[in-house]
Amino acid sequence: MGRLPDEALLSGLATGDPELAIGFVRRFQHRVFGVATAVTGDPQLAADIAQQTFERAWRHAQIYDSRRESVMTWLTTRAHNLAIDAVRSRRPEPVTPEDLDAMLDVVSETPEQRALADEASSRLRAAVAELPPEQGRALVMAGIYGMTAQRIADWEKIPLATARTRIRAAMGKLRTTLASPK
Repeated sequence: MGRLPDEALLSGLATGDPELAIGFVRRFQHRVFGVATAVTGDPQLAADIAQQTFERAWRHAQIYDSRRESVMTWLTTRAHNLAIDAVRSRRPEPVTPEDLDAMLDVVSETPEQRALADEASSRLRAAVAELPPEQGRALVMAGIYGMTAQRIADWEKIPLATARTRIRAAMGKLRTTLASPK
């Protein structure tokens, strides 16, 4: 069991093989619990999150794609996200009426704020349009669609280093353009 690849254990978990499922949990339980504890600071909550993580891994094992990430990364990312969600949902903070008024002023959108935001987004769109097409595409794929440099390289059928260079060059040009006065 100890020599089986992580992907084989995950496949066993998906098929319901009890031995492989136990092997999967044993292999990753300390790491998953560690991630959850690091985020929450609460061992009891971390244990619940670890259990939820393994339940989700069991339910979603068939969508795992080894080309995108390792089983360890896939699993710990889910544990991390669940832990963050748990921390956010358990943090009710009472707000005084005076603080509430200040908070509403900050989040309320005024016509002036809307105009400034429209102007800023127009400047950004114009700056992206001025980029060379391949740099603009790489920047949009990374920034808007959240694609990794590897996925961009695969999509564009270019080397990984070229995708990274295009993203960096585009970011540098945008910084320069947007930092200069209108």
